[in-house]
Amino acid sequence: MSQRPIIDAGPSLNFLSINKERLLIGVLGPLSVPETVQAEVMRKSQEDARFRSAATVWRKLAPRWLQILSDDETPELAAVVHRITQQPMQERLRQPRDLGEIMVVAHAVVAAEAGETMTVLIDDGSGARIATSEMSRLQRLRAQGRAVGSIKLVSTLTVLERAAGGKHIPDKATMRDIYQRLRGLDDGLPPVDTTNLLSSTHWP
Repeated sequence: MSQRPIIDAGPSLNFLSINKERLLIGVLGPLSVPETVQAEVMRKSQEDARFRSAATVWRKLAPRWLQILSDDETPELAAVVHRITQQPMQERLRQPRDLGEIMVVAHAVVAAEAGETMTVLIDDGSGARIATSEMSRLQRLRAQGRAVGSIKLVSTLTVLERAAGGKHIPDKATMRDIYQRLRGLDDGLPPVDTTNLLSSTHWP
């Protein structure tokens, strides 16, 4: 079994701000986000003009293409947040730093512990490290015979690689243009020529 991929605020803001939500959904399918991530997207779309259109696109996508996951405390969610952060969930929810990534991973872990196969879209380095640690933990549990699912970590680069040569990114010129627009919003993305996005292996 698998549920909708859970996406973080960074990729949400980036793809939606340049109106490439169809590309994102075309690759990953219908999406889900924690309430914390929704709040971050809405806040940044108001604070930074570069992200203004993200809120408009967001409202068009929800709830059919974008499902909001409740961050209300449950025993399962609280246990994961406490293990990841070494803080009680209610206390950690009051600290905005890295909160979106933590809740993305926590929701995915709860579903995976119930046997689901989950995908998380995170670009942030610390968030990716948390996700990778939890992926290893689930792998160990499976090796011990526990009936748990798994988590797959993907990034903006993964999404673009999968779209290469398809209807949303039919050629290298389109890839270069989309990537430059994304990188204009996120300086954490490396220069396109240092990635594999333009390599022949991605193009028919």
